[in-house]
Amino acid sequence: MRSLAAVKLALCILVAGGCATKLQEAPPQEEVLEEALPETTEIRPEWAAPAEDTGQVDDAWLATFNDPQLDSLVAEALDLQNPNLRILAAQVDRAQASARLAGSALEPTVALGADLSGTAGPDSLEQTSGGAGIGISWELDVWGRVQAGVNAADENLRATVADFEFARQSLVANVAISWYLATELRLQAGLAQEVADLLAETVALVETKQRVGQVGMQDVFLARADLASAEDALQQAISGQQQARRALEILLGRYPAGEIETATELVPVPPAITSGLPADLLERRPDIIAADRRVAAAFFLTEEARLAKLPSFSLTAGVGGSSDLDGLIGDLSAGLVAPLYTGGALEAQLDIATADQDAAIAAYGATVLLALEQVEAGLTDEALLERREAFLSQSVDYNKQAYDLAQKQYDVGQIDLLNVLQMQSRWVGARTGLLRVKNARLAERINLHLALGGSFE
Repeated sequence: MRSLAAVKLALCILVAGGCATKLQEAPPQEEVLEEALPETTEIRPEWAAPAEDTGQVDDAWLATFNDPQLDSLVAEALDLQNPNLRILAAQVDRAQASARLAGSALEPTVALGADLSGTAGPDSLEQTSGGAGIGISWELDVWGRVQAGVNAADENLRATVADFEFARQSLVANVAISWYLATELRLQAGLAQEVADLLAETVALVETKQRVGQVGMQDVFLARADLASAEDALQQAISGQQQARRALEILLGRYPAGEIETATELVPVPPAITSGLPADLLERRPDIIAADRRVAAAFFLTEEARLAKLPSFSLTAGVGGSSDLDGLIGDLSAGLVAPLYTGGALEAQLDIATADQDAAIAAYGATVLLALEQVEAGLTDEALLERREAFLSQSVDYNKQAYDLAQKQYDVGQIDLLNVLQMQSRWVGARTGLLRVKNARLAERINLHLALGGSFE
């Protein structure tokens, strides 16, 4: 009779489940974006900054630099040598396990149990008895509460995978930027050494002129002072070069000894790239995708907290046998738990989930705006840096001509040494600035690739 009653209750539960409201879907991206951004903020159909080609963003940007040494370093960094990347890879594994764990709640639980007992002694007959059985329990997800938790875990997994992909792209970008920075600082150190050598020759020349009475001690002191400043600048350049090498080695997972060899020249900036359209970022950039999936996960967690206030139903069944009995014994029961008073715990859980959902929506809006700002800034800076490089190249040429002329004028006594040193300083400053702008253009191009969401692969 008990099993028959349980079957009837189970049928009633299944009927109730069929009439229950279907679990709501996560809000679409357009709705989330509308709530995430201020009312006065709209995504423009085109970039405000100048964009030569708004076609589809290309992948495989790393190959456009045509730098085999950089390709080798990237492969090394991606081989899970970078500790931060290993942490994120472990987080992906954890999210996958969490999703499987959440999904297991939709399935019945089956357990096997057994016991064995017996008596024996000189005054009694030996007796043994035993039993074994299988127990099955299953929570019926009538309202969709368990499914909401499963959906939240799945969305969190998607967000974590997108985070990992963006971390890989960021790591490659950082390796490339660090590689070219280390190369620039090597060239800057070489330039500082060249200046120090020139000033050492100048000091020797001026000291010779002073001994024969052509110049006074003031020129000697000026030349020696500038040589000392150049030697100080050289030490600073060497220090910067070592720091850049160590930073690169850390990204590669190597010991930071500052011993990695850098290139002897900066590669030219690749040709202009396609930039796509602002709306394309929402579907392409992994960090935006991750933020969007976290909004969906927060939505389902809110649904789970809301549905937790409704009754829950469960079925349990047991099948077993005993050595003392013939045949099997079966048992089926159904249960119902309806929360009546929890001291406000369920309401508090719903409020927490709602607040987390609001925070996820706000974080999504912040991520979108930051991505748009990075692209706009990248497109603007790329055009400006290109023009700056052209102007600085002219400045280097003109200052070199002025310096050569000043040296000739000093040799024949038309100008004093201070004028020569000033011309030399202007020439060196222009060369230093040109090196920095060349590297800045490479770094800006790499950052633009990252901002646009194009993959390096």
